[in-house]
Amino acid sequence: MKIYFMGIGGTAMGNAALLARAAGHDVLGADTGVYPPMSTVLAEAGIALHEGYDPVRLAQLQPDLVVIGNAMSRGNVEVEWLLETRAITFTSLPALLADFVLKGRKNIVVAGTHGKTTTTSLAAFLLRENGRDPGFLIGGVPLDPPVGNHLGTVSDPFVIEGDEYDSAFFDKRSKFIHYAPHIAVLNNLEFDHADIFRDLQDVQRTFLHLTRIVPRNGWIVLNGDDDNLRALGSLGWTRVVRVGTGEGNDVRITNFAENEGGSSFQLRWGGALWAEVKWVQPGLFNARNAAMAACAAGLALHPDNPTQLKLESLVRFRGVKRRQEILVNTPTLKVIEDFGHHPTALVETLQSFRARFPGHLILAVFEPRSNTSRTKVMQAAFMRALALADEVYLGAVANAAKMKEDERFDAEAVIQHLETQGVHACTAESNTALLAKLVASTKVIVASKPQLVVFFTNGSFDGIIQKYVATV
Repeated sequence: MKIYFMGIGGTAMGNAALLARAAGHDVLGADTGVYPPMSTVLAEAGIALHEGYDPVRLAQLQPDLVVIGNAMSRGNVEVEWLLETRAITFTSLPALLADFVLKGRKNIVVAGTHGKTTTTSLAAFLLRENGRDPGFLIGGVPLDPPVGNHLGTVSDPFVIEGDEYDSAFFDKRSKFIHYAPHIAVLNNLEFDHADIFRDLQDVQRTFLHLTRIVPRNGWIVLNGDDDNLRALGSLGWTRVVRVGTGEGNDVRITNFAENEGGSSFQLRWGGALWAEVKWVQPGLFNARNAAMAACAAGLALHPDNPTQLKLESLVRFRGVKRRQEILVNTPTLKVIEDFGHHPTALVETLQSFRARFPGHLILAVFEPRSNTSRTKVMQAAFMRALALADEVYLGAVANAAKMKEDERFDAEAVIQHLETQGVHACTAESNTALLAKLVASTKVIVASKPQLVVFFTNGSFDGIIQKYVATV
């Protein structure tokens, strides 16, 4: 089949295109900009890439199926042509995956407000380290496994990152509803994506829909410490394994500790010791990600005794790019990039930094870029989170002109609050101007007070991260 991916440059679309190519389909696609490394990987796989969107060209290419990416909307010239002519069948990315990749597989679907990418990577990594050949689709750039997509052996599980965001402009269901979970991993649940969900109850509703399609011979691996997940109820139509630090959980994380070298913890199933883990990954949040991934992989391979899954390989797990990724590491200065764009993620990461790097002055550089963070919906929570830093630099609100002023993230109000908490804060009219302020602040590094600069963004931050690294 000849499949055309509209918006092929995105991480999820590009990795799905590679899966389709590996399955033997003739794959091509278009985007308004496909850059390395994705462009290189796609080209090496024999996938033809086209710049921009052109309905005449699309008609000439004559694909059998068009996959319309989540970023596409009404007004796109190819979308309008497809709707007007109905000349070519089109579908969403999640529907394509359901029909061409996930059908007939034992699927592990990793969902949650935070930690999806890392937990998906961990589950795939552990399955591989235990001698299996799982399929997987990861929504980021993992270091382990060394690629973001793999078809695997049909008889082995398929691990997929289950996003709660909608599927396409014509399918407003959450992506994960398409993924036919045999095991659903529910890492956590908070309000997010204010552009498509009304409130927390709306998010809980879509997670409950996911749990209802888990078969009775499957499992839900659930964060038992999360109040919002516990509010979903008993989920009595399938089996539930609860994971957390509290005593009421089936699987417990105990004796957690961390320092600059990483962290350590024990994992216990039903009170019995499963494993003692010492690894380079920071934070209790990553210990929880590992526990959730281990439970899912263990249940998939050894349903009668999941603790047969060997966890010694966790010591070698290198993580995912842009998740607490250290870009500069000297005794006087550390520069870290993190994908954090939700208040809880910022809190957990900053708390981890305090434990790992005692004595460091922490400078948090935050870009309000996601569809939620650039609004006032979570502004109070961001104030509380950023107050954990010593200095705060607020980037320009992304696409600010497209928002009403009274709905937009108010940097000045955040700065005023932080100053009352003893936290120096500032902003600038552009991210380039913010970079100049940051460089001036960190130009002189005092050995007695080392500095840690962390950039929080789910985007590019207009390239200032790389520019800052080049100056230090």
